[in-house]
Amino acid sequence: MALTGLENNDLKLIIFGGKGGVGKTSCAIATALALSEKFKTLLISTDPAHSVSDCLEQQIGFKVTKVAGTANLSAIEVVADEALAVFINEHEAELKKLLDTSTNLDNQDIEEMLSLSIPGIDEVMSFKTIIDFIEEGQFDKYVVDTAPTGHALRLISSPKLLDEWIKVAARMRWKYRYMITSFSGSYQPDTVDTFLLGLKKTVKRIESILRDQTRSEFIPVCIPEAMAIMETGRLLSDLGKSEIIPRQIIVNNVMASDGCDFCKRRTAGQLPYLKEISESFSNLNKVELPMFSEEIKGLDALDKLKAFLFSE
Repeated sequence: MALTGLENNDLKLIIFGGKGGVGKTSCAIATALALSEKFKTLLISTDPAHSVSDCLEQQIGFKVTKVAGTANLSAIEVVADEALAVFINEHEAELKKLLDTSTNLDNQDIEEMLSLSIPGIDEVMSFKTIIDFIEEGQFDKYVVDTAPTGHALRLISSPKLLDEWIKVAARMRWKYRYMITSFSGSYQPDTVDTFLLGLKKTVKRIESILRDQTRSEFIPVCIPEAMAIMETGRLLSDLGKSEIIPRQIIVNNVMASDGCDFCKRRTAGQLPYLKEISESFSNLNKVELPMFSEEIKGLDALDKLKAFLFSE
C-alpha cells in the first residue's frame, strides 16, 4: 500500500509522530519532497534535537529556508526559546500591562518574570508558530516532524495548556475590571483584553484544524518491534482522546530480503510483530517500508524512500 489522500487540496497540515528511532524525520521529509512536486510545501521540525538539517545535508535553523535541489520545498527548525522571545517581543506591552494591573509585582519583578522560561511553553510556541504559518497562507502544505511520542502528545495538547493560561489571565483581569468599574462606573476594554481575545481565537483555530480530518492528518510511524508497537498503541489511544483519528500508519524497517542467514532470521523474527501490527491497527491503511542498506541521508536516498511511500 501507499500513502493516500495527502494531495487533497483541503488537507493543509500533516503531522508525523512515533517512538524515537523509528524514522519519523526521514518519512516526513520524503513526504514533503513528494508533495512539493505539485504543491508549495513547508517542512517544519518541532523536535528540540533537530535532525532535518542532517537528513537534508543542508543547514536549516529557525528561519524558513529553501531546500536546495527542489523547486517548491522550504524548511524550518522551530526553536521554542526563540519563538517565545519573538512572542514576548511582539506583545511585551500587553504582557507588562497584564502583570502591572493584575499583580503586586513592581517593574523589576515584571521584567524578571518575562525573562523566565515557562514550563510547557515549548509545545505551545511550536504549535502557535505552525498555525501562524498556516494562516499566513504562503504554502499549500505543511508537513511537521515531531519529537518522540511524549513531545508529540504535548504538542497536540498544547491548545489546552494555552487555554488554561488564558483563563488564569482572564480571572486576573476580571479583578482589575471590577475595581475600575467600582470606581468609575464603567470599563472600556483595552489592549490587554484584545490580546487575550486574540490568544483565545488562536486556541480555537488550533483545535479546529487538529480535529478536522479534511484539513489535518496525523501519521504514526512504527517499526516491527515490541516496544514500538506498544508505544504506538498508546499514542493512538491518546490521540483518540483529543478527537484525532489517524487513518494510515507507516511500518518502517521491514526486512524484505532472505538472501542470507541474518536476513532469514531477521525476517522470521519480524513476522509475529508484523502480524500484531496488522491485527492491532486493522483499521489503518498500512504502508510498509523496507530496511535500507544505507543511511537515509541526502536527496538521492530520500527520493528512494519517497518512491516506496507513494508507490503501490
